[in-house]
Amino acid sequence: MAKIAMIGAGSLVFCKTLMNDFLATPALAGSEYRLMALTHTRLDKMHAFVERMIRDNGARATVTKTTDLREALRGADYVVVMIQAGGIDVFRTDYEIPMKYGLDQCIGDTMGPGGVFRAARHVPELLKIAAAMRELCPNALLLNYANPMAMCCWALGLQEGLRFVGLCHGVQTTLDLIASYAGVPKGEIDHLAAGINHMAWFLRLEHRGRDLYPGLRASFEKPEYYASEKVRGEVFRHFGYFMTESTGHLSEYLPYFRKNRKALDLYCDEPAFGGESGAYIKYCADLAIKFLKTDPLSIETTALQPRSAEYASHILEAHETGRTFRLAGNVRNDGYITNLPRGCCVEVPCYVDRLGLHPTVVGDLPAQCAALNMTNVNVQGLTVKACLEGDVELLVQAVALDPLASAVLTLKEIRDMTAELLEAQRDWLPQFAGKTVRPTPTIAIPKDLKRVDVPLDPALAIANRFGKLAKA
Repeated sequence: MAKIAMIGAGSLVFCKTLMNDFLATPALAGSEYRLMALTHTRLDKMHAFVERMIRDNGARATVTKTTDLREALRGADYVVVMIQAGGIDVFRTDYEIPMKYGLDQCIGDTMGPGGVFRAARHVPELLKIAAAMRELCPNALLLNYANPMAMCCWALGLQEGLRFVGLCHGVQTTLDLIASYAGVPKGEIDHLAAGINHMAWFLRLEHRGRDLYPGLRASFEKPEYYASEKVRGEVFRHFGYFMTESTGHLSEYLPYFRKNRKALDLYCDEPAFGGESGAYIKYCADLAIKFLKTDPLSIETTALQPRSAEYASHILEAHETGRTFRLAGNVRNDGYITNLPRGCCVEVPCYVDRLGLHPTVVGDLPAQCAALNMTNVNVQGLTVKACLEGDVELLVQAVALDPLASAVLTLKEIRDMTAELLEAQRDWLPQFAGKTVRPTPTIAIPKDLKRVDVPLDPALAIANRFGKLAKA
């Protein structure tokens, strides 16, 4: 029977959801679940809840708990990672420190300073897991749910021999929206989606051979449709393809939507549609407070629910039974998308069977889609390199290349902000131990300064000449 290690099992939402999915999958009956977290605070409650689920549903399964990573991994067949290094308190600094500088994030877990520093916290932990897996369960499949997905999986893709896939629910949940807008059942939509995580593009959308794009474009010109998805709607209207992320996420990955008050008022600050400032940290903080006051698991039903949209249980089912399952997986780009860099992380259609995971070749993305992806891929690559080399200058430069940060802040502000984030999170950033961001002093320029005589740019010389002629 399958041995499944759940790393980061204190995750209230993910661990509970995935355990329900696993226990509701007949092909996984008799499996052994090992819940692992760094502390017992939530681990003990999650373990007790899973024990009740097993007992109340007469499920054939066993569950254990541990704070020892090696114990959880020894002999495992599958490793599910859902960590949040540093917890809510460190995550809060991802939002609050940039906000001091005028950089407004909604989610802050994928791009921007929040995404870069979450990667800096998670990459060392993921490398520890990968190293332990090489020793204790070298043939296991790692299923990663930790964000920032692309940066985390880019780092995992550099670990020789590691079998992994990064999992998200952007494609599945966006298909729900497309089905409602197009007026056709979700299960009847044929689609091809590819790109990078949180910015994958629906390259084809069809229903029984009929192209759904003309109708979708028409819908987005109607106020009642457009108003619900302004950011995604704008990107669709101007770049031609619908993509996988909603207002809260997508508004952070591009420079158009959160760079000033005008843009925020126009596109984002409507709580009902999820683009407001700090939406995710507020949600997490409310959940943490609720968890302290009342154990939500104590009042949660133990009755098994229908499987969720998450891919994990379907992947394990396909791998155990040989029944093929299709998903959107985050993998190393070994030529799957030909106009994105080899070795980066891409999200492409994959198939799973008893032999493992099989990504498919998409070829070139439309040029404009690849170009928008590259604005994020550049940041991802620099961040991973910074984390692996412990180079704080690369960390600063990664933030400086971020589309939103560069639209809002000066280079000196970005450097100062990165330095402040580094100091606030030092305990969770071992790769930068003893290193600091080099400050750049502000240079005061006296009004009567005699400038150094340098050759004038020819274009400026011509402009100056014509300017003098015009005045004369």
